[in-house]
Amino acid sequence: MADFFEILDAINGVVWADAVLYLVLGVGVLFTLWSGFSQYRALTHGVAVVRGVYDDDHDPGAISHFQALSAALSATVGLGNIGGVAVAIALGGPGAVFWMWMIGLAGMALKLTEVGQAMLFRNTDDPDNPHGGPMWVAKKGMEDLGYGAAGKLVGGLFCLTLMVSTITGGNMFQAWNVGIVTRNATGGAVPTVVTGMLLAMIVGAVILGGIQRIGAVAGRLVPFMCALYLLAAGYVLVTHITAVPAALGLIVSHAFSAVDAQGAFVGGTAGYAFLWGMKRALFSSEAGQGSAPIAHAAAKTNEPVREAVVAGLEPFIDTLVVCTITSLVILLTGAWNRAPEANFGEAPPVFTQTVDGWSLGVTSLPERTAEAARVARGDFDVGGQVFVVVRHGAMQEDTGTDVHRVMGRIEQGGQDLQVVWEPVDSASAPVLVDGGVHVEYPGAALTSHAFDRALPGLGTWLVLIASWLFAISTMISWSYYGEQGIVYLFGKGLVLPYRGVYCLCIVVATLPFIETDAQLDALTSLGTGVMLWANIPIMLMFGPRMMKAYHDYMRRLDAGEFERAS
Repeated sequence: MADFFEILDAINGVVWADAVLYLVLGVGVLFTLWSGFSQYRALTHGVAVVRGVYDDDHDPGAISHFQALSAALSATVGLGNIGGVAVAIALGGPGAVFWMWMIGLAGMALKLTEVGQAMLFRNTDDPDNPHGGPMWVAKKGMEDLGYGAAGKLVGGLFCLTLMVSTITGGNMFQAWNVGIVTRNATGGAVPTVVTGMLLAMIVGAVILGGIQRIGAVAGRLVPFMCALYLLAAGYVLVTHITAVPAALGLIVSHAFSAVDAQGAFVGGTAGYAFLWGMKRALFSSEAGQGSAPIAHAAAKTNEPVREAVVAGLEPFIDTLVVCTITSLVILLTGAWNRAPEANFGEAPPVFTQTVDGWSLGVTSLPERTAEAARVARGDFDVGGQVFVVVRHGAMQEDTGTDVHRVMGRIEQGGQDLQVVWEPVDSASAPVLVDGGVHVEYPGAALTSHAFDRALPGLGTWLVLIASWLFAISTMISWSYYGEQGIVYLFGKGLVLPYRGVYCLCIVVATLPFIETDAQLDALTSLGTGVMLWANIPIMLMFGPRMMKAYHDYMRRLDAGEFERAS
């Protein structure tokens, strides 16, 4: 599998070049200014629309404004908020959160624009089951310009990128995280593949009912799961309230400066923080990807801009609220730069040269420290845990330090746990930094650990429950996104086989082939990145038409031309 992830890394190096990130942020700023700071309209008029003030059951569409927002949020407020934020901080440091904020604000304008375009060009041949999204924007918009064949091709290319993102970020990322969290919470009693099979059955039962059932389930599930998660996070914030200003200061200061290696954190430059903050915010909020317009296109309305303004709320809720709270939990509890959970003592192992490189070989696993045992409520288990030591080596451009991670895995259980350490390439004999052993907490597992540090047991069960709810909500919405791509490319005849393959991928994702944050990111970044490459040009092409419609709608709104529902 190492070769597979090396190929993904090479592709992502092109897809996520710095120029692409600057372009996406620039497009968000462009539509922010062009719309006259539409973020304000989303937070005011958008809230009124969601409340049903302008609802009309006679308008074309399948679901209400609230259900459309819930369906889209169920895809965005998910494990990206629990696991994605953790990945950003673990690899980019606290400064990554600042750049998540920036893309969240710009994302409000991006989301409004892309959803507005989808509403302008949606297919309402069947008023009770409309179809929309960037593929229809390209197809119908370019037909209007006399380039129908080119429009169909561009729409088809977008659908191909949609399928990649559906399978990776919308499906496998979710299933993998739930599998890991469930396995850790049960001490290895529930294998990840069992979790995958249960998830597949639940998701399959929902998506067979189509967008109406998805909208109904999301409308009930999203408010409940957000309230549950925010209530627990609120406890952590209240108990650490005096440290909140310092944590916020850390986020801002490290957005523009390097962070030295500390504990489990191996360091990060300001540029690295920017990269990870942008990537994870785009993955979490889906701003600019073109996925949310597919859900919003099913909303009941005869005013395209009205639903667009509702969509502007999504990045605010997802990134500015939920992601920020998750990041504060991780920072306030010290989970991001945690101390070792065990120490080798006065005689740590040394690296010896082998045919495969420098290696620590096989060592006994020391006993957990008293504090680590308190947080974890016990000693180490053998439920698939991965261990890490940190060593000195060559200077790394991304982290700005000479600190590297060395991975180790349990070989056998018993009274004396044995860890097999991976060999490393180095020009000279590496040296351990502190002789400590860390437990690897990839993705959502780090967030779970952060809650446990605040109150032992809280994270284990909170994140376990939240992960299941968030993952199910995200996967049912993304299944619909992918389904609409299938309908555009091949018609309705392949919808049922597609649903079967989608559920099968849930199980495949829980097979043991992803082990670290970096591998997880490589898989999900591919899906997010290719959609941006396809959707941003479409947004720019039809942006003038959307902005004209937006300003006309706001003129009529300010003039009091719209009737409010009684």
